[in-house]
Amino acid sequence: MLLIDSAAPLRDLHACLRERLNAALEHLNLMACSSLPDFAERDLNNVTNTARILVQDVSDVFRVIEHRGFDTPHSA
Repeated sequence: MLLIDSAAPLRDLHACLRERLNAALEHLNLMACSSLPDFAERDLNNVTNTARILVQDVSDVFRVIEHRGFDTPHSA
């Protein structure tokens, strides 16, 4: 589970998103470029679960960014 500092600078939150999203994309590219017989069922489950966890982390950090961005009063 990713612990998110909701007060972290947006630049740091963005870097976290980029790192996890890139890792998830690499995992999914691996799956897209491989044939199913190349993997044991356990390997397939591990790769899929890792991608799911990374995408969930990205979703959670986006939620923090959106909350901060949408809840910040805009000056006129």
